[in-house]
Amino acid sequence: MKSRAKVVVYEKPTCSKCREVKRVLAEKGVEFETVNYIEKPLSAAGLKQLLQQAGLKATEILRTKEDAYREHVAGKDLTDEQLVAVMARHPELIQRPIVVRDGKAVLAREMEKLTELGIK
Repeated sequence: MKSRAKVVVYEKPTCSKCREVKRVLAEKGVEFETVNYIEKPLSAAGLKQLLQQAGLKATEILRTKEDAYREHVAGKDLTDEQLVAVMARHPELIQRPIVVRDGKAVLAREMEKLTELGIK
C-alpha cells in the first residue's frame, strides 16, 4: 500500500485564500497539516527552502501593501538573501498560502496551482 504524501499548508488563519485552500483539500479528502507562519515564523533558511521547492524568487512571494514593506523594503536595493532575511523577521510580507507536498511547493493563491502537487 502506497503511503500518502504529507501536505503542509503555510497560512495565516484569517486569510480567505488560506481558508479556501483548506476547504478544497478537505473536500478532496487530502490530509494536511497547517503552519501559522505569523505565530511560528519561518527561519530565513526555512523560507529559502520553501522558495527553492516552489522555484520562486523572494520578490515573487512578497506582499507589497504591508506597512513592513514600506518600512523595510521599499526604496532599498536588497539582494534576494537580504529580502529573505527581512521576510523571516516580518512574516506578514510573505504571500500565502504556500502548500507543500513531496518536496514541491506552490503559492496557491489560485486553486489550480494545487494540481501541480498532484491534487486534482
